[in-house]
Amino acid sequence: MHNSIVEITNVETQREKVFGVQPDLKLVSPCKLGDGVIAFPEEQKELLMDKFEASTPKSTFFIPASGSGSRMFQFLFDFLENPNDENTSQVERFLNHIEDFAFFHKLPLEIRKKIKSQDIILDDFVRYLLTDIGMGFGDLPKGLIPFHKNGPFVLNPYQEQMLQGLSVQEENIAFHYTIKENFESKIQEGIFGLKEFIGQDIDLSFSYQNPETDAVAFDSEQNPLITESGDILTRPSGHGALLENLNAIESDVIFMKNIDNIQHYDKSIEMNETWKYLGGMAIWFQEKITKLMKSPSLEELTKLNTTFQFISSKELDKIQEEDIPKLLNRPFRICGMVRNEGQAGGGPFWVEENGFITKQIVEKSQIKMQGQQYRLMVQSTYFNPVVIAAVTKDVYGKKFDLNEFSDPSKYFVVKKKYKGKEIFFSELPGLWNGSMAFWNTIFVEIPSKAFSPVKTVLDLLGNEHKSIL
Repeated sequence: MHNSIVEITNVETQREKVFGVQPDLKLVSPCKLGDGVIAFPEEQKELLMDKFEASTPKSTFFIPASGSGSRMFQFLFDFLENPNDENTSQVERFLNHIEDFAFFHKLPLEIRKKIKSQDIILDDFVRYLLTDIGMGFGDLPKGLIPFHKNGPFVLNPYQEQMLQGLSVQEENIAFHYTIKENFESKIQEGIFGLKEFIGQDIDLSFSYQNPETDAVAFDSEQNPLITESGDILTRPSGHGALLENLNAIESDVIFMKNIDNIQHYDKSIEMNETWKYLGGMAIWFQEKITKLMKSPSLEELTKLNTTFQFISSKELDKIQEEDIPKLLNRPFRICGMVRNEGQAGGGPFWVEENGFITKQIVEKSQIKMQGQQYRLMVQSTYFNPVVIAAVTKDVYGKKFDLNEFSDPSKYFVVKKKYKGKEIFFSELPGLWNGSMAFWNTIFVEIPSKAFSPVKTVLDLLGNEHKSIL
């Protein structure tokens, strides 16, 4: 075995995680409006947006952006391999709207003419889009695939995230993408063009997922899978591996979002206002806890909790005045939540562990799909869109070590396929799940228009991805 980073002890530890008994997660109840999820009236929202604009904190947009674009085109891959009614119907819709996609305008003129005259062989065109004989979309990161056309400009998510961020805060703003290292020069190319166009310098940085956090892949017999080159097969261990990347960010407010949650520039006003609202709330909460830490008071803590609902009412009764500084002296996050309209993914819950009730973002994969726990899960009325304003410095401006506030026991066990074979591996606690288990957490309702992710290329046909012109 050639893997120098895969120690035998590490293999044994990971095998135990994957095939052992996972610690139970005990849901107490879903967070609901007035019980863990807050919402302020419009007047208060505007005051918080004004507070953010007036304070101009050092802000960073932290955007995990290494995901492959291949999943966006999965139905095209499936169609090439095994056409059926479902993927054929998706391909028909894709072709009927081909000129509505921004990337159409990146195709060579000769290809565009053939498409318009319907003088093109379908299989050849799909291969041209997906493979390196043409556009290579099947191998690119999702962030490099053009999402929107804005006037004469065809933009990808790396560029658009920055345009939107600069609409939120014109100065004292930075952008940090976690990427695959081999695509950095391509990403830089597009961003350089954007800088030239807008005539403004952009504070931009990149980091990569540490390969030492990769997980060992096991077969169904619990043996590590060995590749043809004799190495142990490893897989990236999820977005929880980015905790060390986040830990390196020096900012007053860190805005976190996924690379594919981006609206057309013409439709981004509501999202931009949401960021200012959450940023203003983060500054306001920091002011409140600074005052309370200097003069601890159970009465004032109760008032603060009535406003922000970050502590369970059952836990509030147990707190002593001398506990207040320790309770407040930790990183915190303001998490936007949208009404649940059938989206797959995590949600906000009150969770009990070791006799304590806390607020957590919980993934469906963490919940037993039977009995009372399943019933609690389906009662959830909110969904986590990953729209987060995080503060990782204490009230004196000193940065926390985020590793001290993570719960390593909240890992995930994943089952996937590799070359037709089932493989099993563990992922580190999710970045906004177990990796933030011991943060103070505020859930706030935000508009559903703040969530318009692109999971499949067909999502780009949705209203939030179209120009108003």
